[in-house]
Amino acid sequence: MSAVTKEEILKIANLSKLWVSEEELESLTHDMGEIIEFANTINSVSDSAEEFDNINNLSNVFRPDEVIPSYPREKILQNVNGGEDGYFPVKKRS
Repeated sequence: MSAVTKEEILKIANLSKLWVSEEELESLTHDMGEIIEFANTINSVSDSAEEFDNINNLSNVFRPDEVIPSYPREKILQNVNGGEDGYFPVKKRS
């Protein structure tokens, strides 16, 4: 783990205008070390997009578009009261 000292934590706290008690100092030192180690792990990963492109070896998984006939407008609107010109009437809400 990256060595973060208590003095560095106190300096950061001072720059941030935070007060750190002695009880918190040990925990913060440990936690900050873990955070820096995690950041170093992320920084060590290659950022080459080619390595992550199509990692599951999938090809086009979408079905092709097919035009299918729809229901006739009259059949859709047969149970609507007050339909005009093939549209559903909607009441205005304020």
